[in-house]
Amino acid sequence: MKIGILGVGHIGKTLAQRLAKAGHSVKVANSRGPETIAQDVLAFGAQAVLTEDALTDVDVVILSIPLGRIPDVAPLVSKLPDETVVIDTSNYYPFRDDKIEAIEAGQVESLWVVEHLGRPIAKAWNAIGSASLAHKAAPTGSAGRIAIPVAADRQKDREIAISLVNDSGFDGFDAGSLADSWHQQPGAPAYCTDLTREEMGPALAAAEKDRLPKRRDLGVAVMQERLGDGTTNPDADWGVRLVRAINM
Repeated sequence: MKIGILGVGHIGKTLAQRLAKAGHSVKVANSRGPETIAQDVLAFGAQAVLTEDALTDVDVVILSIPLGRIPDVAPLVSKLPDETVVIDTSNYYPFRDDKIEAIEAGQVESLWVVEHLGRPIAKAWNAIGSASLAHKAAPTGSAGRIAIPVAADRQKDREIAISLVNDSGFDGFDAGSLADSWHQQPGAPAYCTDLTREEMGPALAAAEKDRLPKRRDLGVAVMQERLGDGTTNPDADWGVRLVRAINM
């Protein structure tokens, strides 16, 4: 497939590498220009381009940017053909995204994204830590392969997102509609806990919406105390142990 990725941070970088290695035609862009994209992002054939070019002549667009920046790219994304699949990987963190009143009042994060983009999306790769995404991929059928929940309202969006999750080295798990995607938001048992396909369904079902913000913020506070800030990512094993202790 022809894929455009906006954002080459921890998640976008790994997706560019994995999906290109899997045989997809991948273009990547960031807000600073293609000349600033590190060569390791392009190691398996991804091409660094301008933002506008990453959104041109593609089947899929992956938004790997902070949730607070979604409105910045909305004018371009909203112009994409209806058949283009848009996959959002973002999560809401108030310390980074500033306070978004609608989400604070209970709006599901994915529905907030849809509202600003003015088009359907799929939600995927938001519920795995960047270290696990980078280091814990496994071939299809492997014992203990980690599952990643995928939510979407359109069947095509869901099917393609699940297929690409599988190509990235994880089991794509059908998590239902975008209205239910709060089950994979920060603070939920399925969020960054590295679960298998068999474990994912019960974890999604166990989520308690009213408790998510407190659990999310508790995890951030512990990481800030341990790592010194809210942006440094923990190693996969320590981070998973932390969020499992808090969320499960």
